[in-house]
Amino acid sequence: MQRRKPQQIARELALLSLSQLPVSAKKLEKLQDDQLVSKLVLGAVRTLTTEVQDTLNNAAGELQRSNDRLLSSQTRASDINTARTMLQEAIAYTQTAINQLGTAVDFPELIQLANQDKEVRNYAKEIVIIVSENRHLIDQLISDALIDWQVTRLAQIDRDILQIAVAEMKFMQVPDSIAINEAVELAKRYSGDEGHRFINGVLRRVTEQRKTA
Repeated sequence: MQRRKPQQIARELALLSLSQLPVSAKKLEKLQDDQLVSKLVLGAVRTLTTEVQDTLNNAAGELQRSNDRLLSSQTRASDINTARTMLQEAIAYTQTAINQLGTAVDFPELIQLANQDKEVRNYAKEIVIIVSENRHLIDQLISDALIDWQVTRLAQIDRDILQIAVAEMKFMQVPDSIAINEAVELAKRYSGDEGHRFINGVLRRVTEQRKTA
């Protein structure tokens, strides 16, 4: 497996812990390195656990609904087709959960580098502080790029991926193409089946709107 760069590790750690950290940027800035690492790692574990559990619950729900539809149907084609669609959705949810669990293999690397690599710690901290400080503006840029959708309705993991990418482009001098590519890779690891395409489309609209602003 190709060794990932410190910024890639930091970006992933920030993503997984972002929703679990204090909203106040001042509180984050006051944390000592060891305190920050502990909060980042604990937040990452909690986020991944929640994401996997929610995905598996969705899969179980779709399986139950498809089974109920089959049992209550009189072999009508429409009922069978509906049940088949539900089953396909359940399989997709399960595959996403499996992918999310697969990322747990990288946790030892995340923890080790967070503890030993200052660049990882500093970049992860910079991301979460900038997102916390500028969340309203970042969400507005994302909202302007959404079509018939609202930021508050996004899945948490998708919203966090978008926030990190926009923060990097807007405030951290990361080239748009790199920020987008890294966000797409994160979406492939943590989002749903079509998540990476959605993330890519939204971020490209963000860059287009920034150029014309």
